[in-house]
Amino acid sequence: MEAGFIAIINAVGWILLGLSVVGTLYMVAAGVTMRRFFAQAVTPQRRSEGVTLLKPLHGAEPRLVDNLASFLEQDHDGPIQLLCGVQRPDDPAIAAVEALKARFPRARIDLVVDATPHGANGKVANLINLEPHIAHDVIVLSDSDMAARPDYLAGLLSALDRPGVGAVTLAYHGRGDGGFWSRVAAAGLSWQFLPGAVFGAAHRLARPCMGSTIATRRSMLAAIGGFRAFADVLADDYAIGEAIAARGAVVALPPMLVTHASTERDFGELWRHELRWGATVRDVVPAAYIMGVIALPLPLALCDIPFHPLLGLTAAAFALVVRLGVAYLADRQAGERTAPLWLVPVRDCLTFAVFVASLWVRSVDWRGATLRMEKHGRIAAEPETPLP
Repeated sequence: MEAGFIAIINAVGWILLGLSVVGTLYMVAAGVTMRRFFAQAVTPQRRSEGVTLLKPLHGAEPRLVDNLASFLEQDHDGPIQLLCGVQRPDDPAIAAVEALKARFPRARIDLVVDATPHGANGKVANLINLEPHIAHDVIVLSDSDMAARPDYLAGLLSALDRPGVGAVTLAYHGRGDGGFWSRVAAAGLSWQFLPGAVFGAAHRLARPCMGSTIATRRSMLAAIGGFRAFADVLADDYAIGEAIAARGAVVALPPMLVTHASTERDFGELWRHELRWGATVRDVVPAAYIMGVIALPLPLALCDIPFHPLLGLTAAAFALVVRLGVAYLADRQAGERTAPLWLVPVRDCLTFAVFVASLWVRSVDWRGATLRMEKHGRIAAEPETPLP
């Protein structure tokens, strides 16, 4: 019995060490892939098509007006409709929309206030209420916490015109707008998510479709059942991409970036947000999520130190050097430092903790509601506990 237990302990140690080594090699490949991917970028030409920008809003964010403004400050010759939606007449985001109208008096900025519920996903309910007000054939959906560069629309339209493309999505890097913990959250996006997303897409290991941007045409949206088809899906962006792929069209990922504005004010907010995101990915692509642990070679090596002190420390040193290099490359591509590089080991260990915790999560907090996770990525709202 004792010999068997020792054998199991030794096996665990070697598995951790092996995963760390493989993960370090993977991160080298991810860094090289990311650099080559963005080296393909070309300056797109100005376009003149009419575009509707969909912005489902919920609450005020530190730089909401500036983020929304970036989608109007475009190198674009055609008409732009910025279609914003809220679900409560007292939503603080309404003040941001009014401020935006004052800043851009000639722009078409439409606000829809509609509390009509549709399923468990509040964001999708907002989009369903916005859908009848879309004015143009080209539809670009993006989350409220995104900021775009001036060539954003030109690049999207160029990619959308390619044969076989049914939609266009974009990778993103992080920017902390809410203090220290928001920068920690942003670092996870720039240093972990970005290289992984680019690697998966470039090597056709994944078909990303992200809330950062989904650009499509009105006919394609109608063909997949409109937004109503995703009313009870938590990972609505992923589901939209899968529905488009099911119709034989491609969701393109051109070598462009948008900025995700992280706003987490404390550790608890960061933990809940990342746990929800991790559990969502776990449910829609479980095998890929489990395999994604190799993207965390540093914490894996640290866990191996009790088993193999010298080998574990050596593996951790190599992993740290590689992770610092990948973080540097990601920030260089983004054009700004996401967070101090000394946060790399802290960020990686936190990501590992979220990964482990997310394996057991069956419900998540989202916009003040508790959502129960069901089969095939679907969700149901937990009933509120009645007051005594």
